Amino acid sequence: MHPDIKTYNDAQSETEQPICRLLAQTIDQHLPQAENKIWHRHPVWFLDGNPIVGYSKLKGGIRLLFWSGQSFEEPQLQNEGSFKAAEMRYTDVSQVVVSDLKRWLEKAQRIQWDYKNIVKRRGVLERLS
Repeated sequence: MHPDIKTYNDAQSETEQPICRLLAQTIDQHLPQAENKIWHRHPVWFLDGNPIVGYSKLKGGIRLLFWSGQSFEEPQLQNEGSFKAAEMRYTDVSQVVVSDLKRWLEKAQRIQWDYKNIVKRRGVLERLS
């Protein structure tokens, strides 16, 4: 685990630390080729420069976010934002279903929107129009 992610996890509440540890360990195990770091103050894993999955502390618990999650066709994941992100929220480690998480991570590797180039492409499209 990246040392900054461990520091992030250790800074969470007693209830949230086990959630964060389980998420980080499972993501690391199933995305061993992914770069991981604290990005915008939250743990995030990247493949080829694209954010794939991350989690963050919210008022009501821990939010697990898949940047391309709306394309996974998984009813447990809730749409988040105006792009293709989807999320799952946890308030207790017992809510984390590892088999679901593994399946979502497999889909995250296969289904990726190209977020690293989206801003560049928008600029090109705006200049062409």
